Amino acid sequence: MDSVRFNNLDKTDSFRKLLSLGEAVDIPSTLTPERIRSCAIPIGGGLSYNYAAKGLSEKVITLLSDLAEEQELAKKYRLLYEGEIMNTGEKRMVLHHLTRGQLGAEVQFEGKNLRTFYLLQQQRIDSFAKQVHNGMIKGSTGKKFDTVVQIGIGGSDLGPRALYLALQGYVETLSGGQHMKALFISNVDPDDPNMVLSTIDFETTLFILVSKSGTTQETLTNMKFVIEKMGAASIPGLDPKKHMIAVTSQTSPLTGSDDYMEAFFIDDFIGGRYSSTSAVGGTVLSLAFGEDVFADLLAGAAEADRLSLSEHPGNNAGMMDALIGVYERNILGLPLTAVLPYSQGLHRFPAHLQQLDMESNGKSVNRFGEPVSYSTGPVVFGEPGTNGQHSFYQLLHQGTDVIPLQFVGFRESQTGFDLPIDGSTSQEKLNANLAAQISAFAMGKEDENRNKYFPGNRPSSIIYGSRLTPAALGALLSHFENKVMFQGFLWNINSFDQEGVQLGKILTKKVLDGDVADPVLQGYIRLLSG
Repeated sequence: MDSVRFNNLDKTDSFRKLLSLGEAVDIPSTLTPERIRSCAIPIGGGLSYNYAAKGLSEKVITLLSDLAEEQELAKKYRLLYEGEIMNTGEKRMVLHHLTRGQLGAEVQFEGKNLRTFYLLQQQRIDSFAKQVHNGMIKGSTGKKFDTVVQIGIGGSDLGPRALYLALQGYVETLSGGQHMKALFISNVDPDDPNMVLSTIDFETTLFILVSKSGTTQETLTNMKFVIEKMGAASIPGLDPKKHMIAVTSQTSPLTGSDDYMEAFFIDDFIGGRYSSTSAVGGTVLSLAFGEDVFADLLAGAAEADRLSLSEHPGNNAGMMDALIGVYERNILGLPLTAVLPYSQGLHRFPAHLQQLDMESNGKSVNRFGEPVSYSTGPVVFGEPGTNGQHSFYQLLHQGTDVIPLQFVGFRESQTGFDLPIDGSTSQEKLNANLAAQISAFAMGKEDENRNKYFPGNRPSSIIYGSRLTPAALGALLSHFENKVMFQGFLWNINSFDQEGVQLGKILTKKVLDGDVADPVLQGYIRLLSG
């Protein structure tokens, strides 16, 4: 590995200088139209990131830039995409960027060019999807497939589901309509598969089982659940094996199985929550929307990845977002952040970001396994506007905690169809609400009646563009992936493993195997079993 410094955040000179600055800048006194115009950074995909409503002085911005240089963020990013072992917990490379573009030198593993490998999988998916769309590949009873159901959990569900829902309106209105309807089964709760299966025709449905290891308990349980339900349907000639494909690793027990028509491959260098631009997301999105839509999404992500190469935060939206987040977390002591998309298409995107951020940076040890003495990843939550305004914005405006806000908005609706009602269109009302909320959070309102007093000084940023297109969505996805990566580098933690999910899995297996000695666990088993 090239010579880089992996220092804890509190060991850096820049961080110590930031600590000595004291309280944050007063937002109402600094937020002007000129500042709003000057604090925009291109993301890619037609999007920009604007941090004008953050409480940042020029001194703070300078020290954050110094911190980025001191922690060698750009250099660590290059090491990552060129194949250094950056997942230190599992001793693996981290290569999700390689699924959408070649940013640097070739990455080889066991004599295999991995960019070529990822491209080959997407080409295989494209070919398979075309054969499904034109009816060359049909269901076992001879009917054409019109529905695809993805069976997965965690990163095999949240990201692909969020992206599918985000692009439905675009495809239906602007791209000639969907090739196939997509549905998702994730929860091992039997109500989840039962609800989904009650809405489909087995004869025209293709199922995708997504499990990198091929052993994911919830996913295999749901797959067997589906097969049993197909058998119970008593449809002459219906063969589940002719309705199943897999996305898995080449070493998993699913590979080569006669239970699947086809298998598309990922590897250990693509983490689940970073896998939406691999075969995990590519298969379902290509079947639902076609190869061109997914290719545009990849292009948007690749553009954002390239813009994230800049060493200077002023030209690097992902890096600036990460630095500001660390400033708010570690200097201002703010433990939460809200993601508030003013676009109905993005209504499941905050759920994906919860996993991306909290599973990546919810760590209390550094990349060497040593405890850190500072806070790391924040709690992430969110809902789309304007729904959230009628839900939890009361606390955001007048609660006792200051919560940084990340808005996302677009000038135009995704579908393009709108009507003037009471003097303005729905999109104009949506964006009026968005602008008003940012202003109200930042500026507050004086009132002698304390119930009507708004303190203001609630920091926010906004990501904005013309329309939620596939390229814009890809860039948005990449922006947050890169933000999380840069924050991991700043905190000197490993953002690419997830040991925190393992203990519960181990105890679950013990319960199901009847191997429970712990009296507390026994007590809860008795409680739930009646």
